[in-house]
Amino acid sequence: MSVLTRDEAQTRAQLLDVHHYTIELDLTGGDETFDSRSAIRFTVRDGQDATDTFVEVKPAELRSVTLDGQPLDPQTLDGNRLPLKNLAPGPHELRVDAAMRYSRTGEGMHRFTDPADGETYVYTQMFMDDVQRVFAAFDQPDLKAVFDLTVKAPAGWSVLANGVTEHTGDGVWRAAATPPVSTYLVAVAAGPWHSVRTDHRGLPFGLHCRRSLARHLDADAEELLEVTRACFDRYHEKFDEPYPFDSYDQAFVPEFNAGAMENPGLVTFRDEFVYRSAVTDAERQTRAMVIAHEMAHMWFGDLVTLKWWDDIWLNESFAEYMGYQITAEATRFTGPWTEFGVARKAWGYDADQRPSTHPVAPENVEDTASALLNFDGISYAKGASALRQLVTWLGEKDFLAGINTHFTRHRFGNASLADFIDSLAGATDRDVHAWADAWLRTTGVDTLAPTVTPGRDGTCTLTVAHTGSRPHRIAVGLYDRDLGDEGGLILRERLDLDIPQTEPRSIGKRPALLLLNDGDLTYTKVRFDPESFATVRAHLSGLPDPLTRAVVWNALRDAVRDGELAPAAYLDAARTHLPHETDLALVEGVLAFATTQIADRYLTPEQRPAALATLTALCRDLIRRTEDGDHPGLRLIAVRHFIDVAAQPDTITAWFSEGTVPGGPELDPELRWRVLGRLAVLGAIDDAVIEAELVQDPSATGQEGAARCRAALPDPEAKRRAWEEMFTGDGLSNYLFTATAQGFWQPEQADLVRAYVPRYYTDAVAVAARRGPAIADAAGRWAFPAHAVDSDTLRLGEECLRDADPVPALRRKLADQLDDLARALRVRRA
Repeated sequence: MSVLTRDEAQTRAQLLDVHHYTIELDLTGGDETFDSRSAIRFTVRDGQDATDTFVEVKPAELRSVTLDGQPLDPQTLDGNRLPLKNLAPGPHELRVDAAMRYSRTGEGMHRFTDPADGETYVYTQMFMDDVQRVFAAFDQPDLKAVFDLTVKAPAGWSVLANGVTEHTGDGVWRAAATPPVSTYLVAVAAGPWHSVRTDHRGLPFGLHCRRSLARHLDADAEELLEVTRACFDRYHEKFDEPYPFDSYDQAFVPEFNAGAMENPGLVTFRDEFVYRSAVTDAERQTRAMVIAHEMAHMWFGDLVTLKWWDDIWLNESFAEYMGYQITAEATRFTGPWTEFGVARKAWGYDADQRPSTHPVAPENVEDTASALLNFDGISYAKGASALRQLVTWLGEKDFLAGINTHFTRHRFGNASLADFIDSLAGATDRDVHAWADAWLRTTGVDTLAPTVTPGRDGTCTLTVAHTGSRPHRIAVGLYDRDLGDEGGLILRERLDLDIPQTEPRSIGKRPALLLLNDGDLTYTKVRFDPESFATVRAHLSGLPDPLTRAVVWNALRDAVRDGELAPAAYLDAARTHLPHETDLALVEGVLAFATTQIADRYLTPEQRPAALATLTALCRDLIRRTEDGDHPGLRLIAVRHFIDVAAQPDTITAWFSEGTVPGGPELDPELRWRVLGRLAVLGAIDDAVIEAELVQDPSATGQEGAARCRAALPDPEAKRRAWEEMFTGDGLSNYLFTATAQGFWQPEQADLVRAYVPRYYTDAVAVAARRGPAIADAAGRWAFPAHAVDSDTLRLGEECLRDADPVPALRRKLADQLDDLARALRVRRA
């Protein structure tokens, strides 16, 4: 199938004005295909001779096409492009009748049958160019149009769409016409949904999930609606433009590839956000942030949309920044920026240090395949960090004034980076264009390192060495020992500092700890002076602010990755300070890095058992500390990680048999499958135990848990079956493929799976080409042999990139994985 190039899109946008789509979908024809009929009204602009263009469609069968009432030959379809020849200036109408295939990979019209009750659901994911899997379209973001949608659905189903839907009889549902929106934002979700409905500020709000999750949605409905209402109201305080659509539905859908999708009026979320099992407050905070993030898109992304995919950061960076900021301002959750600092931001730092890095606002995104690769930690986390630094430098008042100008100028239209910067520049005397060049057009991570110089009078000065080119406005935290608390530190002062410096900065007497970027207001790596580093090692947990501790933990993480701090030293810091930590995001982030990176990759196989023993002892301390029941979230994190690092099966087997951890929590489905997954790795269970648990939990999540466990069994036949399911057959859905891949590679089983490492590169290339971008992404992300940290794995991967011509989605994932592997080898040698 051809991908759309930027030049082709620009040419077509100069040629056409697209006005209106009438879409009729019939979902009653079976479980393989559905009927799709589209009528597109468009105009060829004056001032040119008869010209040619094309419309995109990816049918199972193209039945008929007419242009202005005259039939076109369906056989002229070339891949996904239907040529339109000799178009005269003026109005035209194109009609396309086709059968389209349902998807099992979360692309186009995804179809899912719930194993818990046999009910079927379908939903669309049109991003980035998958609308053509559902109906014919001029599929590019700057050809906005009005959409009239009708859906015929089986009896007992309800249909959700961008606008309010009405059942007109005989299974036919009609959605209210949209305002002008881009093709990739059209959305449909149909099935026997369980719905919770309310009104807010005169608009209908709804929550929707599959029926088997009804009681879990009902249990959280008030929290979800409270967060939704609070964010909605807060955005209306900040934005001059009112919410631009006629309703606000949030549908939690199965087997969703992303976290959520900002379809106007119908946001779709992965239905793991409907919690079946116990979760921490940090996880609820993340869910609230995602709600706020997607709602921000209603203005930035839906009301005003990018012209071409090189400006995807305008959508995602803005929504990412606003998601965290609005959650902090408008909801009960107080720590979103700490979670951003310790977890989300690392995603950006890691991506920005790989060869595949790109500017936040890249200038050369040649086609849609290339654009899809930029949905990464740079467009989200780095971009949000850049905007947070912009607000720090510009001031929120001027920032919002520029944003509101942008919305007014481009409402229901399209805009570029230049338009955005012009809107901001009109609200301030500062040189926003120069800031944009320095921050948005460059790559890589700056590094700031302090030097503290004592003077003759007992005071000191600070000089900051700056590796990199970006200007920064940072806070410098000066911390002294707390004489009333042996392990505590007290903030003496936070100094504002502009980087690069013009002269050394006086800081008074030497502090016990000097911390650059205190408050995490910029995007940079930071280092410590020797005295401050000694204080960090002894007193990190004594810092009073969790966001400050997040900056310190990030600095330690960066130092490990850069080969400047031994992995064992990071483990020692975790062992010393996490037993005293109260912030859930910090505990989760530090334990995750210590386990998946340090124990599993940065330490050698010979060193790994000692690391797991350290982590086991740390988790046991946290479990003991929380026996009073006052910190259930902290206890749950400790229990989860205790299971994940267990080197012996005895304790977790006893938990499983008794159905509870002594003193709680009881083992809910998530914990039971987690225990079984670890017992499978250790060879302490067999297929019969997995099948017995699946009888107790036949849900979709149970099916995924069973697939993960089967693939993790240390048995040659189990590995063979799992491999064939992933790479030979095409029967696994996106979620079952991922679950199987997650179970397959285990550091404890390196010898057993050694022969599969070279096979991976051949088979991953084939399945990615055969099954498309979503499976290509999963094959590169989850099925890669990340445990195999050796030069042979690296060499084989480099040969694959050079000789095997993997599809772009897999090529990018492999390049990133191999760079991470090379980094792990460097850390081991450091």
